[in-house]
Order: sequence, then C-alpha cells, then structure tokens
Amino acid sequence: MLMRTDPFRELDRLTQQVFGAARPAAMPMDAYRSGDDFVVHFDLPGIDPETIELDVERNVLNVRAERRTPAPEGAEVLVAERPTGTFTRQLFLGDTLDTDRIDASYEAGVLTLRIPVAEQAKPRRIQITGGDRKQLDK
Repeated sequence: MLMRTDPFRELDRLTQQVFGAARPAAMPMDAYRSGDDFVVHFDLPGIDPETIELDVERNVLNVRAERRTPAPEGAEVLVAERPTGTFTRQLFLGDTLDTDRIDASYEAGVLTLRIPVAEQAKPRRIQITGGDRKQLDK
C-alpha cells in the first residue's frame, strides 16, 4: 500500500485540484535559432499525440494538448500527483518567420516545432557599385 507522508505535497495536490480546473496547466519550453530555422521544444510527457492541436492565426501560434487520467473509470485512486487536463501555450511569432512551413514532430514526450526563417528576413550580402577606383586609391 502507498503511504503519503509529505503534508506539503498533499497541500500542493489539493491546491492543484481546486485551482487546476480553472486555468490550463503550464507547458515548459525551450526555443532557439539554428541556422535558418527557429526551433521550439515543448515538454508534454504522457500526452497522446492525437490530442495535440496546433494553429497559427495572425502570427500567434496556439498549442493545446490534453492528458487524461490513466486510471480506468471506477478505480479507487490512491495517489494522483501527475497533472491531468488541458495544457495550452501561445507564442507570438515575428514577421520574419515563415508560418506556412512549420514542421511539427512528437517524440519521447517532447513536441518539437521547426519554423523556417522567411526568405526576405535572411541576411544577404549587398554588392557596392559605383565610384572611381583610382580616386579611392589616392
């Protein structure tokens, strides 16, 4: 039989149960630029990939996922510390990203998005022309 001995953990669990339904749970992320891609990793352990929804509207990326309780209906739950419910996150994307070509994958509990940098935002070298080379050498 499992025993609960940490009164603060029990208080945290009760607080999550009371206030957790009123607000979506957090979704930790890392983001960085790698070459011509902006890469974002979201931690979503235990999420069924079928529950993940991604949409972009006016450069706002919305991520929504749901984790259901693993206990079958009617089971007596002894400990329920893992958060369940809806997880959401919004990212405000700059105009320099190509939101039409976002690539998404989910592996080992991590949702990875690769968002290419738009062609017009990539750095480019500008050729300088004009001027008399002889006058510049003097």
